[in-house]
Formats: sequence, C-alpha cells, structure tokens
Amino acid sequence: MAEEQRAELPAREKEGQSQQKKDKPKKEPKDKSQQAPKQQQQKKKIEGAALIGIDIRKEDDLAEWYQQVLTKGNMLDYSDVPGCYIYEPGSWHVWEQIQAWFNKGIRKLGVRNCYFPLFISEANLQREKDHLEGFAAEVAWVTEGGKNKLEKRLAVRPTSETAMYGYFAEKIRSHRDLPLKLNQWNNVVRWEFKHPMPFIRSREFLWQEGHTAHLTEQSAGEEVLSILDLYAGIYEELLAVPMVKGRKTVNEQFAGAYYTTTVEGFIPATGRGIQGGTSHCLGQHFSKMFNITVEDPTFKQGEDKKPPIHVWQNSWGFTTRSIGVMILTHGDNKGLVIPPRVSEIQVVIVPVGVTAKTSDEDREKLYKEAQAMKILLQNVEPNPLRVEVDMREGYSPGWKFNDWELKGVPLRLEFGPKDQAAHRVTTSRRDQEGKGEIAIDQLATEIPKLLEVIQSDMYNRAKTDFDSHRKVITDWNEVVPTLNAKNVIIIPHCLEGGCEDKIKELTARKSEGDSAAEDARAPSMGAKSLCIPFEQPKLGLLEGETKCLNPECESKAKTWVMYGRSY
Repeated sequence: MAEEQRAELPAREKEGQSQQKKDKPKKEPKDKSQQAPKQQQQKKKIEGAALIGIDIRKEDDLAEWYQQVLTKGNMLDYSDVPGCYIYEPGSWHVWEQIQAWFNKGIRKLGVRNCYFPLFISEANLQREKDHLEGFAAEVAWVTEGGKNKLEKRLAVRPTSETAMYGYFAEKIRSHRDLPLKLNQWNNVVRWEFKHPMPFIRSREFLWQEGHTAHLTEQSAGEEVLSILDLYAGIYEELLAVPMVKGRKTVNEQFAGAYYTTTVEGFIPATGRGIQGGTSHCLGQHFSKMFNITVEDPTFKQGEDKKPPIHVWQNSWGFTTRSIGVMILTHGDNKGLVIPPRVSEIQVVIVPVGVTAKTSDEDREKLYKEAQAMKILLQNVEPNPLRVEVDMREGYSPGWKFNDWELKGVPLRLEFGPKDQAAHRVTTSRRDQEGKGEIAIDQLATEIPKLLEVIQSDMYNRAKTDFDSHRKVITDWNEVVPTLNAKNVIIIPHCLEGGCEDKIKELTARKSEGDSAAEDARAPSMGAKSLCIPFEQPKLGLLEGETKCLNPECESKAKTWVMYGRSY
C-alpha cells in the first residue's frame, strides 16, 4: 500500500471509512502470550494506516491484527454472546466451497447427507461414560421451555454419536444393510471457558460430522484414511495450507475412539501447531453400548449358530476452524489474502485514469469495456470466474486498491485510457508485489491460468514455511530452544501417556527466571503430542535401543512423534 495512497483522502472517502471501520465490539480476552505492553503497541502502529485498513503489524500483535483482519475484511462480526460469531458473506462463501468439494468426495464413497436434532436427551448422552466425560465440562444444557421447567434437561449437541446411534440400531437389521454411511452439516455447541478466538476456538461452530457403520475392521479402516485424504485435500487444494497426516497418541485421541487419525497444520506467526480435522475409528465400542449387531454372514445352514457381530463404526469431523487457519497462514499487514479457489470474488476490475477532464463519452466507453471484460470472464468454460467491476464514484483508484487488498481478492485488473489504447489490462496479484500485463484478447485463457499460478504459489510458500519449521530433534537440550524459536519438533517417543504429560510439564515456561524461558516472549504452555506422522523421518530408530527423548523416561522409543505448542 503506497504511502501516497494512504495520506490524503477526499471528503467522500473519509465518510466511506465507516464502511470498513465499524464500531469495534468489546474485545474478547486475548491470549496473554500474544500481548505486548501498550506503550510498545502504540509505537508499532503502521504509519498512516489508521486512515484505512489494518493499523497493526501481524508480527507485533497477532491478536489485534487478527481481529482487524476479520472485521475490516468483512469475514466475521461479533454477536452479544461471547464466543458466538456472525459469519459474513466472505467467510460463508469459503465454507460453501468447502461443502461443495467435500460433498463431491464423500458421495463417491457412498456417503449420504442427512440431519439429526440439535437436542440430545441426558439419558442418551450418558449411555457412554467415557464419551460423556470427554465433553462434560463443555456441554450446554436446556433446563426451561417457555415458562416451564423441563422434567428432564436436554443437552445442546457437542457432537452426535449418542444422538444418532439409536437410529443406527433400528436401521441396521442385517449385514445387507451395511455399510451405513451418513453425514450431516450442522452446528454444535461446546461451552469452552478458555479465551475464545474467532473460527479457531468458539462456543458455537459449524462443521460436518460423518457417522458410518461397517461389517469389518478392514472396511472401517479404509474409510478412515479415505476421509483423512479428503480433509488434507480441502486444506491443500482449496485453502492452500499444507498439512501433516498422522495418528493421534492414546492420550490425545477422541474420547471413546479405537484410534484417531488427524491432519495437523502450523501457524507460523506463533510457531504453534493446530489440529485441522480428525477421522476416528470407533471400533465396536459404541455398537456394544447401543446394541448395533448383525448376524454373521459366514453362517451356513447346519452349522451351530454363531454369535451376532457388533458392527465397526467411524466418525469424522471438519470445522470452520479451517477458515481461521487459512487467514492466519496467508494474511499479511494489508489484510486478507484469499486463495482463488475459495475467494468470493476472484478478480476485481478497477477503471483508472478517469479525471475531471475525461469526457462523458470516453468515460462511458471505458466503463462499457470493463463491464464487457467482466461478462467475458464470468462465462469462461469450464469454470466461470467470480468477477466484480468497481464503479464506485467518489473514491480514488488508490483507495479502491487498498480496499480490495484488505478483502484479499486474489487478482486486480487495472484498466485505463492507456490500457484501452494498447488493448491490454494491467494485473496486480494480491499474494505478491509487482504488476504485469495481459492482452484483452487473451483474458479468457490467461486469467484462469494466472489464478491457478497464484493458488499454487500460495500453497508452495506455505509448505516451504511449514517444512522449515518442523525440526527433527534427538538431543533433549535442543527441545525448548527449538520450540521457543517457533517450531514444532519430531522426537523419538515411547508412546506412554504419563511420559507425554511429563514432556508437557518440562517444556512449559514456569517463570521468568526458569532456564526454559530462553525467549521471554515464548508461549507459556508446554508442548503436547500433535500426531504420529504417517511419513516418518528418514533417520531411523534402532528397535529396542533408541531411548525415549524425555530425560526422565527410561523406556525405549517406539516411533517418531510430532510435538508442539498448539491451539
């Protein structure tokens, strides 16, 4: 954003700032690890940016930057219920693109969409003890209806295993009814008491939750990995965010699961890992609780009757947290940077060079050609583009450039009298500095290509960043300094739960005088296991010889585990 574009705004533009600088709601509490002293924050305000756009640097105050990017970029607004947010059209479009892509993928796997009620009876929720304990502190309860107290309180669903599996027991009467594969797009409520963070950690969020039943462990296991591949695909193919696929340790797996697989991301600004989506094999745990059984299909007449088989079940979920991960990964000090495949507007055409001396005839001719380009790009086959022409009167081109950069539109086309005479447009990519040119008669072929280049470049930059911050560590003395340097680590580990807890304790910054506090601004939480990566380091473990890296553990390492401070 050029300083000359920030410095002076005509009166109409100053009035128009209310469009971008909405009255801020009362801020929700920030993570203290991200706060800087107020006097430092004041010094780090971006000079001139108070006039328009983001006025704090991402690297100086991530929490404030993130709030400004979301609200000024028209992605989200605050409601009067802490932890519950308004999804504006920009973020809702991203979610719609995710839905469409994922629906296409799961339909190929034979999954059908459905919907189950928001409320779960307390008796149903309590049928599975371990599962309930996993959510007990977060369950929101309805105790009154109108003016009357309910005889039995109702839970607002934190997840739908217990809500759906009574239905499964009724529908599955024979092995011929298997597999049963259902998915629902809905909202859930988890009344977390940690500091909320829009998209990343909220009390109400949107997601899809798939629930399936299978005859065999093998069939269930194959689906678990197929879904995990789709989750990685959403991040990598749509959101341009790299992921590590792996399996959760027993300590970190879903309550009541046989095992949990996960895609794990990374937020460079904080050096923290972040869970992107999980696919669980529930085993026969829930089918035994809900008595979901079928007769053994291998039974033959004349044989002794075999006992019924409890079905194997899976559940898998992907949430709107993904939108926050995308924003934190790509956003910069000008605002949002949205990947082309999910951006509500992929291309904005901005007429330039129109002055008071421009005749009405020349102005109309320029605008008419800009509109023609929009129509051309909107009709590109096989994938029509999402295009806008910025015809707003009273705003300078520089102000418009800043406005569209704030909203993260991937590609801007500038079109003025000089471009008109040369039969070209000037291009400006949101993801990098610099300008280019494209002939008007080549727009239909070159603009789609350029958008794909932007998509690919955004992913490759993020992947290079993640790869460089994933460190293989074999010396315990390097663990805390490496974490403080905003990395995640991969270490040899024994997979024992108590050892995981100890590592978390040992890597926490306890006080300013603690030797572990080598970076005074490092996050205070300890590192936890993120996953057992499917792709293990090439540096092999010596079976029965390599020791667990925890200095207080005497066990031998079983595998490499990725650890990190996390959201």
